[in-house]
Amino acid sequence: MADLFADLIPPGPILPGLAARDAFVTAAEERALIDAIDAAGLAPFRFQGWEGKRLTRSFGWTYDFDSGRFDEAEPIPGWLGPLRARAEDFAGLAPGALVQALVIRYDPGAGIGWHRDRPVFDRVVGISLGHAAVMRFRRRVGDRFERARLPLVPRGAYALDGAARHEWEHSIAAVDRPRWSVTFRSLEPDRLRRKRCALPPIT
Repeated sequence: MADLFADLIPPGPILPGLAARDAFVTAAEERALIDAIDAAGLAPFRFQGWEGKRLTRSFGWTYDFDSGRFDEAEPIPGWLGPLRARAEDFAGLAPGALVQALVIRYDPGAGIGWHRDRPVFDRVVGISLGHAAVMRFRRRVGDRFERARLPLVPRGAYALDGAARHEWEHSIAAVDRPRWSVTFRSLEPDRLRRKRCALPPIT
């Protein structure tokens, strides 16, 4: 079978706008975050009537893939506050810029298909917990795909901006061991202005 990643982008800065950092949280912080995610009232991800294997919950803002509705959600909880501040510093964002948090548990067999995050969101910072995974990237160039991939190491983080965020799709192959993640997002600037919303507070 042909290697789908034979034309991978070489190592280095993998893609313009993609940054990664190992050891973003400690082992003790990882354990506490996993426990808090499992206690957060997770529900199966739904997309146009289809129910996915991963379990999720959104805070701050939520996007309903069944209805296409974008709306405010329960505020980002206090146990995510220090991690959000660290994520904003990593991405070079102002305090309070990351207004949405999505927590996910991936049981064996769960993954994420090819997509770009919804255009209502702008900057993205993800933290990977539990077992390792690989984030795959692709961009169509003519009649083929240009491809890259980023190892998602336990307790590491990544940030998406620019081309990596807006031009490349990404996916995560199904995992064979449990994994958890926290993804923070800022709002697209025009959307933020149109909504005239106050940033959801940390409670």
